[in-house]
Amino acid sequence: MSPNPPREDNARAGANPASEAILAEPVADAGSDEVPGSPQGRSFLFFFVLAWFGLSLATGTIGGAAIPKVFAFLDDDTKGLNLSITAAIGGIVVMVITPLFGRFSDRTMSALGKRRPWILGGALAGTVGVVVLAFSGSVWMVVLGWIIVQCGFGAANAAVHALLADQIPKRIRARVAAVASASAGLALIVGASLIAALPNGAQWSWFIVPGALGALFSALLFFGLRDIVRTERPAPWKWSDVVATYWLDPVRYRDFFWAWSCRLLVTMSIVSVSTYLLFFIIDHLGVPAEEASGVQAITLIIFTVGNIIMTILFGWISDRTGRRKAIVWASCVLSAAGLLVAIAAPDITMFMVGILIVGAAQGAYVSVDIALMTEVLPTFEEAGKDLGIVALSYQLPQLLVPVVAVPLLAIGGGENYTALYVAAIVFAVLGGLSVLPIKSVR
Repeated sequence: MSPNPPREDNARAGANPASEAILAEPVADAGSDEVPGSPQGRSFLFFFVLAWFGLSLATGTIGGAAIPKVFAFLDDDTKGLNLSITAAIGGIVVMVITPLFGRFSDRTMSALGKRRPWILGGALAGTVGVVVLAFSGSVWMVVLGWIIVQCGFGAANAAVHALLADQIPKRIRARVAAVASASAGLALIVGASLIAALPNGAQWSWFIVPGALGALFSALLFFGLRDIVRTERPAPWKWSDVVATYWLDPVRYRDFFWAWSCRLLVTMSIVSVSTYLLFFIIDHLGVPAEEASGVQAITLIIFTVGNIIMTILFGWISDRTGRRKAIVWASCVLSAAGLLVAIAAPDITMFMVGILIVGAAQGAYVSVDIALMTEVLPTFEEAGKDLGIVALSYQLPQLLVPVVAVPLLAIGGGENYTALYVAAIVFAVLGGLSVLPIKSVR
């Protein structure tokens, strides 16, 4: 397949120029089974999922395992505060850049296409941040490297997510999203296992290995995608467009607002658990820091096994039945139940049982979440921008959770992870309730 697709008028690749007037009409709306992109080769879905996996491996491993491990060895007494500062700053950065890069992607007029330049360029920029992290020796060097990683891989991630609206028909979207989400769960296992297996004295490898894999898999999608090439010049950029990049009217687009709120709250629940998982294992379960990465890897394996099984199962069920809301609501309740088990666990075994329940619940949730979000988009024409706003719902928790965690962890003298997990339960329940008012999706 040629990496240089034929030019189009912001519609379908391979279109006949004689039909330009027809193609200038609005593209398919988000509720239909049509997509604006061109037919893809057989390898496209494989490369799409592989890139999704690679970007999740890079950002998830670095943010969830490598950086916490650096702080645990750098200064054990301040590791929680250092991680909160780093996660909060990184969260602010990624919130700003993701919708903006998504909108720039929508407007891109390159012979390479709308998404491909951002996929490759973002991966290369992210790799620069990985190198900074690999040789960082202070908190602020870690913060700088994490900012660059978030900007680079965040740009690539925004473009990859936009392909769900550009290239994936509604009839298979839940299944494709389920497999992609399952790959992200698998990335957690692979990433945690990598960090546990790599030498404690080789900090550079904790970052270079997952970062290089993320960049490589993104490059494969770059070469395997037949992208939309925009030839119709977009309207001139105005300052009001900057505000619109981060905003959709919640009154006019109520279903989008409720779906967005649901994802925000559910993500806050899971981020509350995942961000501080290593420290919970060390401080709450009493595992030595030298052994904690191994226990974390086993915990994530258990989480991901339940996650993948339920993701694939409920993705199939959702596409067969056309139902999304009931699955979301039930998964949120199950996640809250699993967190209760984890909090009350007297030992590592029962804690892992609770995490297995949470993983299964999250699998059921993510199997339909992305499909639901694409079905409440206003249009596909600005899918990059709108999915950038969607991305805020799982990036904002990277900022909010560390801010909320600081006073919660301080309750009772410090390191109060029970209070943090209770907050995670509340977030899960509120997320389940938020999906109920949605009208346009069953």
